[in-house]
Amino acid sequence: MKNSIRTTRLLAVAVLALVLEAPSGARATTSASATYLAAAQVSAAFVKGMPLVETGGYKIHASRREAPGMAEVHVRDTDIIYVLDGTATVVTGGTIVDGTALATNAEEIRGSSIRGGVAQRLGKGDVFIVPNGVPHQFTEVAAPFLYYVVKATSGERR
Repeated sequence: MKNSIRTTRLLAVAVLALVLEAPSGARATTSASATYLAAAQVSAAFVKGMPLVETGGYKIHASRREAPGMAEVHVRDTDIIYVLDGTATVVTGGTIVDGTALATNAEEIRGSSIRGGVAQRLGKGDVFIVPNGVPHQFTEVAAPFLYYVVKATSGERR
């Protein structure tokens, strides 16, 4: 069990490293083969919880939660979450209640809650992957809850 947890964590860190190497948007310094985000830029992003890099194929967010959030479904984005600090409970699966697509992005659905999902407690060092199309919601948060999210955008809708 310990080896599978270690392997999962290493895989998530490797995915994050690979994504950071690819050319990206205006928030980072880029060259033909790499993307650099200075520590000060990353730290500042975690103060409010902000995107670090967003492209058509992936997004990397420095996320911060102070309280529970709405239920959500990403039509094409798979969330790869790596917890840096704090604890939270995330509910996944089931059915989103009162789900409505955002006016600004039809591929992002928000709702009031999840019915019939499974709760998972997350803490420092954990990796959690939510495939595109799967409802998810942070229901309990010990603030501040800091985590990286790599959003891998699929061409396929689930």
